[in-house]
Amino acid sequence: MLQTPASFTPLFAPRPDPHALNFLFSGGRLLVREPDLALPDAAVLAALDLPPGQLQPLGLFGDRFGERYCQAGWLDGEPAPPPGYAWRGLRSLFGELDEQLLGLAGRAAQVAEWARTHRFCGACGSGTVLATGERCFKCVNCGHMAYPRISPAMMVLIRKGDAVLLAMHLASPVKRFVPLAGFLEAGESVEEAIHREVYEEVGLRVHNLRYFSSQSWPFPHSLMLAFTADYLDGEIRVDESEIAEARWFGPDDEWPERVPQFSVSSVLVDAHRPPGR
Repeated sequence: MLQTPASFTPLFAPRPDPHALNFLFSGGRLLVREPDLALPDAAVLAALDLPPGQLQPLGLFGDRFGERYCQAGWLDGEPAPPPGYAWRGLRSLFGELDEQLLGLAGRAAQVAEWARTHRFCGACGSGTVLATGERCFKCVNCGHMAYPRISPAMMVLIRKGDAVLLAMHLASPVKRFVPLAGFLEAGESVEEAIHREVYEEVGLRVHNLRYFSSQSWPFPHSLMLAFTADYLDGEIRVDESEIAEARWFGPDDEWPERVPQFSVSSVLVDAHRPPGR
């Protein structure tokens, strides 16, 4: 599952390191070398001549080479990649890039986008500086503080006897049946969001909510909170503005194709998939 490696330690202050792991982004795409998908080295970084503010400390990653400093950066506009390199979307690297590096890249993408969009204060428009000891930008004029944006989203697999409900979301970039999901509203608990989203999207009521797992999902800055719930009452009535189709899948049904477990969604489905399905 896409996640930050356990050997990673966040850092909030930059440090010089000629052997740093450099996660550079443009338009949400990561710069990697063709064909081995290596990250750009110090020579490539120097040739790109990024302003200091466009490189942010990420942390330390422990691997077979010891502890390696990681930093995240971005390039404005639509720059051509350096010779031998290419800009790749993170989704296109699933199953190709080393799993631990991919987890770090997901974290780096969110830090880079936060830094890119908070160079100026959202309250008064003045410039910002990196605060000391935390991942935060502080306005030099009014003191407004801006932390990386994290958008919590609930996910729920509804169980009815030996069947589960899966839906095809219209806005999903991947057209397949998955658990229901939706973002939390301000002032709403995860449990309240589950009850609201389930009723809005498929017209059902549920109970017996149970936490399953969570995952940071960098598309662009979600925190997925996965649950199971038991069906209480109601008939499926889809919100046609969000759901293309929703139906129950039981042991005798043809289940959606099994996919690699990069997302908590696929892990949740596979945990309830009947043998042989």
